[in-house]
Amino acid sequence: MLNDPRSHGLWEATAPAAPATQGLREALSADVVVVGGGFTGLSTALHLAQAGKKVVLLEAVEAGFGGAGRNVGLVNAGMWVMPDDLPKVLGSIHGDRLLHLLGNAPSLVFDIIEKQGISCEAIRNGTLHLAAGEAGLAELKQREAQWAARGAPVTLLSAEETAKKVGTKAYVGSLLDMRAGTIQPLAYARGLAQAAIAAGAKIFTSSAVTSIERQGSQWLVATGAGSVTADWVVHATDAYSKGPLQAIRDEQVHLPYFNLATKPLTPEQQAAILPERQGAWDTATIMTSFRFDQRGRLVWGSIGALRGTGLGVHRAWAKRAIAKLFPQLGKVEFEQEWFGWIGMTADNLPRFHKLGDKRVGFSGYNGRGIAPGTVFGKTLADLILGKIGEADLPLPVTEVATPSFRPIREAFYEVGAQVAHLTADRF
Repeated sequence: MLNDPRSHGLWEATAPAAPATQGLREALSADVVVVGGGFTGLSTALHLAQAGKKVVLLEAVEAGFGGAGRNVGLVNAGMWVMPDDLPKVLGSIHGDRLLHLLGNAPSLVFDIIEKQGISCEAIRNGTLHLAAGEAGLAELKQREAQWAARGAPVTLLSAEETAKKVGTKAYVGSLLDMRAGTIQPLAYARGLAQAAIAAGAKIFTSSAVTSIERQGSQWLVATGAGSVTADWVVHATDAYSKGPLQAIRDEQVHLPYFNLATKPLTPEQQAAILPERQGAWDTATIMTSFRFDQRGRLVWGSIGALRGTGLGVHRAWAKRAIAKLFPQLGKVEFEQEWFGWIGMTADNLPRFHKLGDKRVGFSGYNGRGIAPGTVFGKTLADLILGKIGEADLPLPVTEVATPSFRPIREAFYEVGAQVAHLTADRF
């Protein structure tokens, strides 16, 4: 997008075309204006339009332009935080409520895909969290026990069982979560946009919001060439927030993450690696993820930005890492490469912000945007429709706060990932 081949890579090359949209060039009125065309904004618009609300969604570039169209495509349950820690951080009411909501969030994603007929390479065979050493295995044992105590379909696999599911003996165990799966994320975002439009929502792209102001009892949301007056405003721009929502971006520390896609592997090679087509990622500090797309391309990802010196460093490391992990593949070539930004909050948990009367939004997904974004969008719709009140939300209202030394920390993550991948002699 925007003539940048490294913004969306494989996903842009293989996703169905985006629905036809145009920029906002007039003054409109609506019940709700949604700012941001990612998973949260599109899910909000879809569920509100299905309920008969007059919805206008404003997207600065194109549906799925931000993290929604760049991520790995793992539809996971929960967050990075250990399940038992959520009630400790949020209190028992919000903690247990968030665990329940996010634990079931993948089901909502796959239900929407089925009901709306969204073509996005959806596979629900679970995901594998791989133990990179004994410390990683100890972490997975805790996760398994805590999720199993809540009735989740998770299974701790031995090193031998893991090797059969992954195609390598490099890991000492893994956690199989059958709630989860994989999708083509940009295709899913475009499918949500098409479904929202079909339900009656109006989506305007190339329509960056320049101001959000109170005008009597309503909100006036302006772009460079038009405006929308509405009772409610939903801010759903998350890590890619700019303009009047810059504070949402500034409260997050950006972590770069890249993906590289090989050329389609042979049927024999595909059968030897992730034969059940789970998506996988490991417990290493500098995380590695991998999965297949529908055509049999191995999609390989890790922390880092594909720009400047990072491009060569991360590309070379990926080839070394794949060769060590899967020597049966021989020499691999990459046909697509792209990267984006993960917005990390101070406690690795999302935020619910109320920036004024009837002006609300969720943000801070910490690398878990697909399922949480979808279910939070439905939650916002339920709030606006009066099905629930603020007291029923899965998160308390949080004031927007900028973390200390944010620019320094972001630079450290980008440079640190390069150093780690430059000097790594193993994956």
